[in-house]
Amino acid sequence: MRFTLLAITFLIPAVAADLAVIGQIKSEAFEHSKVMEHLQFLSDRYGPRLTASPEFKEAADWALKRLQEYGLENGHLEKWGPFGRSWSLEKFSLEMTQPRYSSLAAWPLAWSANTNGPVNGEPVFAPIPSSTSIKKGEADLAKYIEKYQGKLRGKVVLVSETLNNIVQAESKPDLRRYTDAELADLAIAPPPTEKMKMDPSDLDIPEDLDARIRFFSSAPPSVMDEYRTKRNALALKRAKFFADEGALALLQDDARARDGLTFSEAAGSYEAKDPLAPPTFVVTSEHYNRLARLLAAKTKVEMQVNLKARMSDGDVDSYNVIAEIPGGNKKDEVVMVGAHFDSWHSGTGATDNGAGSAVMMEVVRILKALNLKMDRTIRIGLWGGEEEGLLGSKAYVKEHFADPKTMQLTAAHSKLSGYFNLDNGSGKIRGVYLQNNDAMRPLFEQWLEPFRDLGVTTITIRNTGGTDHLSFDAVGLPGFQFIQDPLDYSTVTHHSNMDVYDHAQAGDLMQAAAVIASVVYDAAMRSERLPRKPLPKPQ
Repeated sequence: MRFTLLAITFLIPAVAADLAVIGQIKSEAFEHSKVMEHLQFLSDRYGPRLTASPEFKEAADWALKRLQEYGLENGHLEKWGPFGRSWSLEKFSLEMTQPRYSSLAAWPLAWSANTNGPVNGEPVFAPIPSSTSIKKGEADLAKYIEKYQGKLRGKVVLVSETLNNIVQAESKPDLRRYTDAELADLAIAPPPTEKMKMDPSDLDIPEDLDARIRFFSSAPPSVMDEYRTKRNALALKRAKFFADEGALALLQDDARARDGLTFSEAAGSYEAKDPLAPPTFVVTSEHYNRLARLLAAKTKVEMQVNLKARMSDGDVDSYNVIAEIPGGNKKDEVVMVGAHFDSWHSGTGATDNGAGSAVMMEVVRILKALNLKMDRTIRIGLWGGEEEGLLGSKAYVKEHFADPKTMQLTAAHSKLSGYFNLDNGSGKIRGVYLQNNDAMRPLFEQWLEPFRDLGVTTITIRNTGGTDHLSFDAVGLPGFQFIQDPLDYSTVTHHSNMDVYDHAQAGDLMQAAAVIASVVYDAAMRSERLPRKPLPKPQ
């Protein structure tokens, strides 16, 4: 009994000290927040931040300067690449001029070729089947070429099937938060199942964003890398056909594009060795369907297309933004925080992922402003190239820690305690994905308990995919993404022209900054580095 009481006596000051620090972190995060100021600069002033674009570089220069002003050291833009061709949108329009004038709600896709001024042409409805399966896509493209070869010169080609009944009663709201029941379900481990054998040439990837993230969580990185390579090769073959045919422009619909929303990603290859795709636009469903109906009714339709983008002649490098708060007696060991800094180009990259970048900048600002003496070094990484396949974080991990293909480890691999990531919109943190690292559960339970009254309740053994913590996890380093409220991320803002500052929730981002700053402090002060899973085999 005496031993037990003595142990409890010694434990009480340690817990009180932690709670005292957490109280300071909360006060700084809630009463002196800079997170929305960070986000406004990243989105309103500099966004969009397409990888390797001048806008990305300007934003990175600003972020680095701001981190240095906060007192972070060893700050630099760490070059990686070559990435590919830079592409920066300057001007565009898509108009129907006959039978009536209409400015169409549309947005060009990145790495589209210029029109070299306004060009006029007639549209033709020539849809090409859409499939996530490479095998089916190759077969469909071969049939398409046989059918349309020699028929598309000078035409504006509508390449998507029409979507019927796009205006329907909504089955779920655009903006939502997790319910207690949903979080409880998320906390339950999925039932054991036999490991799936995935053929990169024949994947059926869900259209729904939430389902797609769950799919990516179960897919081995090597499978997704091979799939991405094959998909890009097929897209290049398709783009080459339309360019060789002399198509004026391509228009495509998107199942998500409605009510003025457009979702803009890439038209084709960004590599300078590959030809650009023809000028390609995604058109909101209502306007796309109108064009298709007019053509079906044999009405004469004329259009004018204009696209001007500034691009490099050859491959260029991109950058990661790196800076540190040096540690104390374990300064050679590192705790990292990060988020991807790049975005797509139709919005301003506010929720994907200016929000995550702004929060991580706020995390290190808070820790530095409080002058907390931490044992380990805190390092921030803001990544380029995430949208093209986690390229920036993969390059950083390969350079500093290990190559997942060989699993040859550097000396720094043993010195990284852990990595914490934020990249699912601007929703507040509700918990964390353990990424199948059971040994982390008691740590996160202790670290997150002081935030239970702020909605942080859920710790799940499950994986989540599609973002930069996977680059660290792939070489056996503890990497974690937090659970966030969905808000309108998957329904409205993800890769859309509505990914703008107005859709960010200030209170949620302030909460996220406080949670992560506290977790990082606890990780930095822990006597041992974070527990690891067994090293993965070479990919």
